Amino acid sequence: MPEKTLAEGSRAGAVGIEHGGAASPKRWWILAVVAIAQLMVVLDATIVNIALPSAQTDLGFSDGNRQWIVTAYALAFASLLLLGGRIADLFGRKPAFLVGVVGFAAASALGGAANGFTMLVAARALQGVFGALLAPAALSLLNTTFTDARERARAFSVYGAIAGAGGAVGLLLGGVLTDALDWRWTLYVNVAIAVVAFAGGWTLLGNHRDATNAKLDVPGTVLVAGGLFALVYGFSNAETHDWDSPLTWGFLIAGGLLLTAFTWWQTRAAHPLLPLRILLDRDRAASFLAVLITGAGMFGVFLFLTYYLQLNLGFSPTKTGVAFLPMVGALMVTAQAGTTLLLPRLGPKTVIPLGFAVATAGMAWLTGIGVGSSYASAVLPQLIVIGVGLGLVMPPAMQLATGGVAAEDAGVASATVNAMQQVGGSIGTALLNTLASSAATDYLSGRDATSKLVRAQATIESYTTAFWWSAVLFGAGAVIAFLCYRRGVPRQDAGAAPVVHM
Repeated sequence: MPEKTLAEGSRAGAVGIEHGGAASPKRWWILAVVAIAQLMVVLDATIVNIALPSAQTDLGFSDGNRQWIVTAYALAFASLLLLGGRIADLFGRKPAFLVGVVGFAAASALGGAANGFTMLVAARALQGVFGALLAPAALSLLNTTFTDARERARAFSVYGAIAGAGGAVGLLLGGVLTDALDWRWTLYVNVAIAVVAFAGGWTLLGNHRDATNAKLDVPGTVLVAGGLFALVYGFSNAETHDWDSPLTWGFLIAGGLLLTAFTWWQTRAAHPLLPLRILLDRDRAASFLAVLITGAGMFGVFLFLTYYLQLNLGFSPTKTGVAFLPMVGALMVTAQAGTTLLLPRLGPKTVIPLGFAVATAGMAWLTGIGVGSSYASAVLPQLIVIGVGLGLVMPPAMQLATGGVAAEDAGVASATVNAMQQVGGSIGTALLNTLASSAATDYLSGRDATSKLVRAQATIESYTTAFWWSAVLFGAGAVIAFLCYRRGVPRQDAGAAPVVHM
């Protein structure tokens, strides 16, 4: 290897590739740091959910206000993701990563110390703001660090498994912390995670700006932030208002118009926030859709199955979290197999539709739950099947969504992946909640609503309806993926700008 100065070696090693193409061993430590940071962001989407009843009792806010603990995070996170990704490209991924970690930890500490509803909502919104900076920086670091196709597949299998299973890990950790300590520790735990991520990032990461000659697209930022905010807010209102409420359809229409205007502006902006070349690649566009659909359908597993396990089977918060672990294990195994073995041999047109089809079968099987069902026979096998399916979808789709992107666009491409997952989750939550509530109401119509057995069966009807619609979403994902992906194995990144940082 040619001689180089210590500073040059440090910079090259920090991004995982050195002069002459020799990869630095630091790249696997960088993967560990990125994975820890991503876990903090992903699990926070669910870890607070399981602690909400305790927080509500402690702080005394109403059922109507409870949703804002979740919605405040989703609104800030989704609406600012593209801005966060572009900031990472413009000003460097290391500072974006470190500022995101510190800010997320500070917001978490503020939420843990909340003395009222307003303070907790403000803290959750701040978590979303800094998460929108941290998440795309983390994913783009992974994209620019691993340039060898085989190693990159392995790295994305880890990252994709965390993205897919982080919600279940959040439920487990939230249950343990709430039972053993206090609901506030579901927020305080982020401080400990952030210390590890910050120390690793400060030590291992080098700072390189790939889009130094570009400028921030202010009109595009305003349009897309407003559009995503309106879209997520509209779907969130669908949970507490009717679909015919102006607060629902009005914001959804506004969101659609703003995003349409954003797309138009991107064709004319000198320095577009989201260069349309990122979306025009067929495999990448298909991967964005796959992530969107997976985010929407997964809430049928986490949200309603959590209700079933706790309210119908009497599981504690901790036991509920443990109940999801088999799905996490299956997802992690197939994530590794899907990205490193199947995708390079069979291609996405086979692997990702297959994953959706397996997940569809698992969700349909899960509709067999009843009032007297047992976890071992009516939930456990189905969760394993769903985990196998999702492991074949999420990691390969994330890898393909960011693969082949020029280095200066890595941050915004990564942000688009996160935005798709977040918007998909918001759509899924609103849609499945509405359908489940309607199913319960329809079942109670004409029956004795005072009977405990009737009411219990009504809740089962609501859960199974949500599971059926999740199966429909996954089934649609299988068809869309099969139609949209190219035939053959993924093309290598030879057409993209080589990521060699000196």
